[in-house]
Amino acid sequence: MKKLVMMTAALALSAGFASAQTVVRMGTEGAYPPYNFINDKGEVDGYERELGDKMCELAGLTCEWVTTDWDSIIPNLLSGNYDTIIAGMSITPERGEVVDFTQNYIPPAASAYMGLTADANIKGRVSAQTGTIQADYIAESGATLLEFATLDDTVAAVKNGEADAVFADRDALTTFVAEGGGEFAWAGEEVQLGGGVGMALRKTDAELRAKFDAAITTLKADGTINALIAKWFGDEAVLY
Repeated sequence: MKKLVMMTAALALSAGFASAQTVVRMGTEGAYPPYNFINDKGEVDGYERELGDKMCELAGLTCEWVTTDWDSIIPNLLSGNYDTIIAGMSITPERGEVVDFTQNYIPPAASAYMGLTADANIKGRVSAQTGTIQADYIAESGATLLEFATLDDTVAAVKNGEADAVFADRDALTTFVAEGGGEFAWAGEEVQLGGGVGMALRKTDAELRAKFDAAITTLKADGTINALIAKWFGDEAVLY
């Protein structure tokens, strides 16, 4: 995986994390478009890549991007393999017991079902990505949960008939519906889950979290985040 390093303006950094380390390793999945994905050049791309680079610039930090599997993304953060998680992770109380979150950089948005037809059986076999709030929801919904490692795998399960529908962030499924040539359709009702998407950090990195929180506040106030959301998720996306 190629690393892109953004050199930022030199700022005096306070004691703690910043005084010892100015390079921040940004952990992401690289498999959840348009939040994050690997482009044709083999580089991390997407909404979170562009936003993360802007946050690092404002915080006076040098940003390196690291990819990892979703199902080990929190353990790898806690093990020190990278310093943040910026990977379409919804803010939940359960995750908050293990990691600290910044404020959200995507407002709470809908989760949705997608099937081959609009009357797909959302109470039948429903695929969802392992370790997501959508998987937890399906497990308690009465449907049969089929868990897969990546979003693409959950969609493939619907396409090949293994699952009746997939349940995921609506924003992540929009491309499949819009560009699938009628192959997929929305099914059932949208469901509101989570407290928006935020960056996760180790609980010991309070100063680093504060730097990113300040950057997010600035990027909300000047309209940058709304512009990026519209760019990557479309004009109908929920804005601040």
